[in-house]
Amino acid sequence: MEPRLPAQFEVGALIRLVEAAGGFATVLRKGERDGGTILVVLTEKGGNTRVFERMPRPDGTREWLLAKAEDPENRQEIQEWLARRGNQDPDLWIVELDIVNGERFIRSG
Repeated sequence: MEPRLPAQFEVGALIRLVEAAGGFATVLRKGERDGGTILVVLTEKGGNTRVFERMPRPDGTREWLLAKAEDPENRQEIQEWLARRGNQDPDLWIVELDIVNGERFIRSG
């Protein structure tokens, strides 16, 4: 099993990386400081919204997987989905990254 960085540090690092690359990043919901699950909402100029969540793999590592993608016909659906997830998990962090090709910040390492 790979070591896990406390959630608050991981979220802070993501925000700094995106801002240093010229993007915008914000915490939409704060969860448990050390072990909370992190959802990363990726968007590009407010559109093309995707939500990623890191899921455990059989070998003990964790991989970022697409959990939800924006339906262009129902853009509000993704916000409702995030609200439901937050209501189900009080430890949940939700972080939004608004930058082109935001996947590069969660797939690297």
